[in-house]
Amino acid sequence: MTAPVFVVGSLEGAAPGAVLTLDGPEGRHAVSVRRLQAGEEIVLTDGLGRAAAGVVLRTEGKDTLYVEAADFPVEPEPSPRITVVQALPKGDRGELAVETMTETGVDAIVPWAASRCITQWKGERGTKSLNKWRATAREAGKQSRRLRFPEVGELATTKQVAALLAEADFAAVLHEEGSAPLASAELPASGSIVLVVGPEGGVAPQELETFAAAGAKPYRLGASVLRTSTAGTAAVALLLGRTGRWG
Repeated sequence: MTAPVFVVGSLEGAAPGAVLTLDGPEGRHAVSVRRLQAGEEIVLTDGLGRAAAGVVLRTEGKDTLYVEAADFPVEPEPSPRITVVQALPKGDRGELAVETMTETGVDAIVPWAASRCITQWKGERGTKSLNKWRATAREAGKQSRRLRFPEVGELATTKQVAALLAEADFAAVLHEEGSAPLASAELPASGSIVLVVGPEGGVAPQELETFAAAGAKPYRLGASVLRTSTAGTAAVALLLGRTGRWG
């Protein structure tokens, strides 16, 4: 099994042989929950693509351990970069979507307030929900041994999503009535891919028109209709395979 991953604030200036400290909530999880001991392998990452791999020298109390760094792996910038615009699902399905897309390999997630969304993010509730999505991406990134965690953007309006689509090298809207399958779409070798996943009630006609004007065509995944919380994950897996990132 690969070494567990924990998050540190910064790895600036660290070199092979350096002794790094992991404390706070991450240290508590490593010491008190995972019960790591001296001699065990561990990876510390900043979540931005940089990491320090080494072994635990010793633990201290319930929330501190010291790591001797041996190697500094780097997860390169993804190409093409894959962003999923995820309409807000009901209940905790949003966290499920974020978790599985992160584990699969998505690079960025943008929550979208679509007109047919049942869930609404407003005020304190909206802030709390966004923080949950970001925490989920962080934990799923650690669980899947990623060194570069996906960015979870601010809640976007339809106009803001359209602007994002207009800048992409390939833009698509997942839609059950799409005339072309995503599996046969012509994809860029580099640059950015932006994919829109609608809410339970589907993408409204006006939204489809707005996105089409921005250059995003409707595509279908397959014969079956997936839930909004799983469609993005399936699409990301397809795109990672087709672009060679899963090669």
